[in-house]
Amino acid sequence: MPNARMHRARGRMLPGFLALSLVALQLHAEPGASAAPAGAQRGVAHPALWPRTHSVGLVDARTEARVSALLARMSLEEKVGQLIQADIGHIVPDDLRRYPIGSILAGGSTPPLGADDRAPTQAWIDTARAFRAVSVETRAGHVPVPVMFGIDAVHGNNNIVGATLFPHNIALGAMHDPALLRRIGAATAVEVAASGIDWAFGPTLAVPQDTRWGRAYEGYSEDPALVRAYAGEMVQGLQGDVSRGGLLQHGHVAASAKHFLGDGGTRDGVDQGDADVDEATLIDTHAQGYLGAIPAGVLTVMASYSSWQGHKMHGNRSLLTDVLKGRLGFDGFVIGDWNGHGQVPGCTPSDCAATINAGLDMVMAPDHWKELYLATLAEVRGGVIPLARIDDAARRILRVKFKLGLFDPARPYEGRLDLIGAPAHRAIARRAVRESLVLLKNNGGVLPLRANAHVLVAGAAADDIGRQCGGWTLSWQGTGNKNSDFPGGESIYAGLRDALAAGGGSAEFSADGQFTQRPDAAVVVFGEIPYAEMVGDLRNLEYEPGQKDDLALLVRLHAQGIPVVAVFLSGRPLWVNPELNASDAFVAAWYPGTEGGGVADVLVGDAAGRPRHDFTGRLSFAWPGKALPAAQGGGTPLFARGFGLDYRSTATLGKLPEESGVAGQAWNVERYFFRGHTPAPWHWSMPPDGSLVVHAVDAGGVQEAARAFEWRGAAPAELAISAEPTDLGRQTNGDLALQIDYRVDVPPVGPVQLAMQCAPSCEGSALDAGEVLRASPPGEWRTLKVKLSCFRDAGADMSHVIAPFSMRSTGRFAVSIVGVQLSTDPAGAVCLPRAAGQ
Repeated sequence: MPNARMHRARGRMLPGFLALSLVALQLHAEPGASAAPAGAQRGVAHPALWPRTHSVGLVDARTEARVSALLARMSLEEKVGQLIQADIGHIVPDDLRRYPIGSILAGGSTPPLGADDRAPTQAWIDTARAFRAVSVETRAGHVPVPVMFGIDAVHGNNNIVGATLFPHNIALGAMHDPALLRRIGAATAVEVAASGIDWAFGPTLAVPQDTRWGRAYEGYSEDPALVRAYAGEMVQGLQGDVSRGGLLQHGHVAASAKHFLGDGGTRDGVDQGDADVDEATLIDTHAQGYLGAIPAGVLTVMASYSSWQGHKMHGNRSLLTDVLKGRLGFDGFVIGDWNGHGQVPGCTPSDCAATINAGLDMVMAPDHWKELYLATLAEVRGGVIPLARIDDAARRILRVKFKLGLFDPARPYEGRLDLIGAPAHRAIARRAVRESLVLLKNNGGVLPLRANAHVLVAGAAADDIGRQCGGWTLSWQGTGNKNSDFPGGESIYAGLRDALAAGGGSAEFSADGQFTQRPDAAVVVFGEIPYAEMVGDLRNLEYEPGQKDDLALLVRLHAQGIPVVAVFLSGRPLWVNPELNASDAFVAAWYPGTEGGGVADVLVGDAAGRPRHDFTGRLSFAWPGKALPAAQGGGTPLFARGFGLDYRSTATLGKLPEESGVAGQAWNVERYFFRGHTPAPWHWSMPPDGSLVVHAVDAGGVQEAARAFEWRGAAPAELAISAEPTDLGRQTNGDLALQIDYRVDVPPVGPVQLAMQCAPSCEGSALDAGEVLRASPPGEWRTLKVKLSCFRDAGADMSHVIAPFSMRSTGRFAVSIVGVQLSTDPAGAVCLPRAAGQ
């Protein structure tokens, strides 16, 4: 059985830059630094234990004089306004005439004004200009200060149709190429600036220690030395030379190092969870990226949703102020995450003096910005928030705006549509794809493929650019995309097809693996469905637990004597022993982005089978030998961090054990009924007295994919999907909705209540669904999406949900249900009225 020791072979040495960074890490340690004092208060940092560093290029006499002069002219209302950031889905330009807020953002699924999230680049430019124009207009009682527009550009300008999308960070970590990373940052900055946006929320400097975390792919590595070595390169790629100012005028944008601090160290990899680690681990593992980003001049740092030792980062003064702004010398401003302040004890999304007093300078209040602005203003006037704290936060924000070049009306890159998806940027992305591929198995030298071969390209992800791009792609979770949404992009199949055709060979695409001509080899592209935070969290690392459709395809082709090359798309290393056994060659391709041709560059050789490009990628995370992380009993990794074969390697991987080490399937807290199944531990519950009956029905051409329910009695009867208590607080904060795919068979004659059941009780929080259901044409499949926040606002305790779906009715009513799940797509989500008598 393979283990970490037997996989130490040629090419496994750490790159020189990483070895140097390890030395640098040691040099930054303070003499005498040690663990926190005995009996120290949990969640309170000790700055003397931390290394010293400082921002470079942010503070200079000229800029500070301009900031001071501007502050002297501004009213309290205008200063407070600088601290507030709103999402463009909840604000219009005219609002700025009454509420002088300092920043806007477009969340992962928020479209530009008057458009959808597949709108052309010009719609984004028009949106930016509309807000900017109002913020700087001359009018009585107003000091013109440009609004700052931010966006999650985490692997390219990923909200923009036609943009170059680079491999996700986990792939960039595998390439171990800091110089190329800087070029990626610079190309991203140009495409962000061209779309009229000022600020990219990246890089992510998390050091994920448990890849069950749904944001693991946003981290470069589990190794803090690599993250530190990369941090400054990406910051300088995005921002350029901060000391000269005028970033936007030089095709650069503001960066945001995130998420400070410990987001990659939460217990069990739970998103927004608690990093219950000692202070030395917080410093030596999770803070290292900031020791690279701050001296590189990063303009903003984003606070983490997570907690450290039980204390929410959005309210942790010892870390935000005493460590980050004090010991680490950060001179930019600290931005919150999406309603993250609302999770601080004693706070709500619309009122949180504690987060500003703790050191947050700008509060991301996407939908409660107006209420938060008014509450903050009142708290400053009432002395709850010191005026000096407002002045400090406003000074930091204005400093960044001056350095960024926001006060200069010249924006030579804005509107340059030729820069969106530019050939030079796509060439950089394609190179990154080549360098990030990691070869885990190549028994018998199946790879490289001969250019004159006939190759079957199979798998549902082979000709799907959206699948290969992953999360944070045109929408928050990266779902709902089609190839036409990526003009200029290339699927993995298209890249293979073109490479083989150029060499005299051919490719046949068949998602299910059926073929008309027996192939010389089969390339099967499969892997994780795109996801982002929360939705991507796993309970174990087994790929495709339960019904293994992708494995069945590999096994079927292998059984026919066809050499099988597996190209695995994922946001993390997963337990894939059965899939490795069913493949002759196995390539970890991560989420490579829009330039799928980079995969073919490495997989397809010349007509004689000589490689055109070799595998140079090396794992930046260990690959699991069991379906649990090592710390949870997963044992020795199958492949150690730093492993990766190349075309000179002769190692053969033997048959691997196929026992995952976990029992049952992973618990999915977002999907409750799908394809005729309620995944464990969810189950239907209904009264046993016959007042409510159920039978299976077909839907969408799938046999027994739905359940038909019929209320027969005069007394109220309730239908529910339930399990043990589940915390849906994160999902509520993230604006998810309960989605029900249904068909009314007999319209209800009485009231119908839609509710969630809580422990101990959600009494009084039911919503009225009767009107919606009576308006649904009988026999027609429909979708209802109800915002989780509506249940919360009606009184449901979203932290202790035992039934995320409950329907109660009285009198005759029949409805068929084909799906019940949480949706991350805000389109069409509604709030229903409170049920009568609640």
